[in-house]
Amino acid sequence: MTVTVPQRAAVDRAEQEPAILVSGLRMRYGRRDVLDGLDLRVHRAELFALLGPNGAGKSTTIEVLEGYRLRSGGEVSVLGQDPARDDPAWRARIGIVLQSNRDHGRWRVAELLDHFARYYEHPREPAELLRRVGLAAQADQSAATLSGGQRRRLDVALGLVGSPELLFLDEPTTGFDPEARRDFHALLRELREERATTIVLTTHDLTEAQELADRIGILESGRLTACGTLEELAAAARADSEVRWRGPDGEPRRLLTADPSQAVWELHQEFGGPIPDLEVRRPTLEDTYLGMVGADLDTTEAS
Repeated sequence: MTVTVPQRAAVDRAEQEPAILVSGLRMRYGRRDVLDGLDLRVHRAELFALLGPNGAGKSTTIEVLEGYRLRSGGEVSVLGQDPARDDPAWRARIGIVLQSNRDHGRWRVAELLDHFARYYEHPREPAELLRRVGLAAQADQSAATLSGGQRRRLDVALGLVGSPELLFLDEPTTGFDPEARRDFHALLRELREERATTIVLTTHDLTEAQELADRIGILESGRLTACGTLEELAAAARADSEVRWRGPDGEPRRLLTADPSQAVWELHQEFGGPIPDLEVRRPTLEDTYLGMVGADLDTTEAS
């Protein structure tokens, strides 16, 4: 079941050519179908999060979209082109942040970013980009001397330096401290809102996906089984809200309901005024995800 009820901004984006359009995507390894007729549409200038349990096909999907893996069947268009074509001009329009990258260890951080910036027509200013990812103080260090979290920030800067129209992020904030994570999230919002960058995010951090994504897709057994906003996914999963209050006898009460507003209104009528110790907890992405896939929270995938 796929759920899609776009809001006004999404409707505006949908009227344009999509950034990514996938129809019937298949990937077979031997007798095993990793992707089994996957359909996907990602709108221009939206942040789309792709989630799913281990082995669902996330990494394979992203590698096909990036042009690094040839598909077994189906139609794929990324920025209006089949990514299977070897086109350097098209590749310059996308940015990629892989889960890990240990190349270029002898380069100094600023020199490495300056070097890559020269290959793009409209690069971001390297010094400003290093500041935004929290590496300004490490500009003169060699990449090999960076900590794991700092190296991750450099990977992100390298993915952003070309001012990509489409950015693929695979577990981008692994190793980030809270301040760097907050700054990076602010940078993603700037890219989406001010620079109209389309962002595809895979992450095991469900809170991150909930905070950032315009829409979320859940991949299971090689198919996109649900796609929409958090509210739409919660409705599809029938994830209830929780209403808590203290009854007239002073005892705590709890109600699970699909319509918390109606429940609160009825309680207000019952009490004839304020409801003691009222709390309303709406379903999170974690609740919804677990309700849909019944999997653990580690949605990373080895491929």
